[in-house]
Amino acid sequence: MAITYLPTLKQLQYLVALKEHGHFGRAAEACFVTQSTLSAGLRELETLIGVTLVERTRRVVRFTPLGEQIALKARIVLREAEELGEIAQAAGRPLSGEMRMSVIPTIAPFLLPRILPRLRRDYPDLKLFLREEPSGPACEALHNGRTDCVLLALPYACGEVSVLKLFDDHLFLAAPEGELPPGIGAVQPGDIDETRLLLLEDGHCLKEHALAACNRAELRAEATMLGTSLHTMVQMVDNGLGVTMLPKIALDAGILDHTNVVARPLDAASPVRTLALVWRRASPRERDFQLLGEVLKAAA
Repeated sequence: MAITYLPTLKQLQYLVALKEHGHFGRAAEACFVTQSTLSAGLRELETLIGVTLVERTRRVVRFTPLGEQIALKARIVLREAEELGEIAQAAGRPLSGEMRMSVIPTIAPFLLPRILPRLRRDYPDLKLFLREEPSGPACEALHNGRTDCVLLALPYACGEVSVLKLFDDHLFLAAPEGELPPGIGAVQPGDIDETRLLLLEDGHCLKEHALAACNRAELRAEATMLGTSLHTMVQMVDNGLGVTMLPKIALDAGILDHTNVVARPLDAASPVRTLALVWRRASPRERDFQLLGEVLKAAA
């Protein structure tokens, strides 16, 4: 019977790191090894399976078509290997060990300061590693195994995931003081001047939530989409450059403090986004994610 030589997890880790970073030096740093060690490990892998996975030149690292396929499979194998340890961990103390969570930028600075002290106090054995990134890259990282769960806002298509809805986050119109009619309680979508509306740039789902809530085609055509963060948007509004949409969690966190910006609720058919925690289906840490969701709800 022929002997089958299987790649090691370390070799697969080197391959995936090189695919993610596109550079031998940065991949080696990510794996905490020297560049020569990583390069040697990849050559051993290529010799083992008898194919070239990476074309090496002085300027670029280019994966062969087969190398692309094997790197994708390697991510899945590494993720499954990690979950072997998570199965045993999940059977022990709740919310302990390492957990990687991605959080979208329109949530992270406003909600995390309220939940992290509680997590440190109640679950001191939890090592929570946070990544702040837009919904698209966050969901991609989830399915590739680079993150364990994602805190985002719905509606958003994140693929085949388990979803725990946390709470509704209402949208408000923020404008320079004096621009809105005095005594106004709520703003109708039809009252918004589309030429004055400032929104986050593409890639931020809050932009889509705001446009969907208003349900006005001309807003999508006329609105200026250039903000990189809600704090930047508030500064532009404070300087009289326009109006914008803000979620309630940002207002509760004091984003308008020390500004001359006022906010009024949006009176629309669906003036909310729904904050949710999502994770890969059939994850062995589902109980941990459910518990984390309860902490998030309580903090809100």
